[in-house]
Amino acid sequence: MLTISRELVDKIIAHARADHPDEACGVIAGPIGADSPQRFVAMANAERSPTFYRFDSLEQLRVWREMDDLDEEPVVIYHSHTSTEAYPSRTDISYASEPNAHYVLVSTREELGEEAEFRSYRILEGVVTEEEVKIVPA
Repeated sequence: MLTISRELVDKIIAHARADHPDEACGVIAGPIGADSPQRFVAMANAERSPTFYRFDSLEQLRVWREMDDLDEEPVVIYHSHTSTEAYPSRTDISYASEPNAHYVLVSTREELGEEAEFRSYRILEGVVTEEEVKIVPA
């Protein structure tokens, strides 16, 4: 189960809406081994695409080094889908390389209107398992 603050959920959704119609992406860092998402890091989608995201390699290196320096790890890796449901694509699954991370997807597709679909998954060795999301006050 992913336990995450309302503030962080709102930041992810705001980032997804701001980057729409392109996919948004980023991480939420937290203390190593604590499974506690705390520090929101919005990242640029190097592809600037409505159907695909990729972290800019230099930005990713900087962010991962910063996490190392702060004894953090990527607790949540998130991105948005702009016209499909919040479920990992084959490409998303093939790129999932952080075994301890929660992979959050937000859908900003038009038929949802003001709502956003927010779902979390564990992805290990190509196997996708949806998990409960518990949203707690900030």
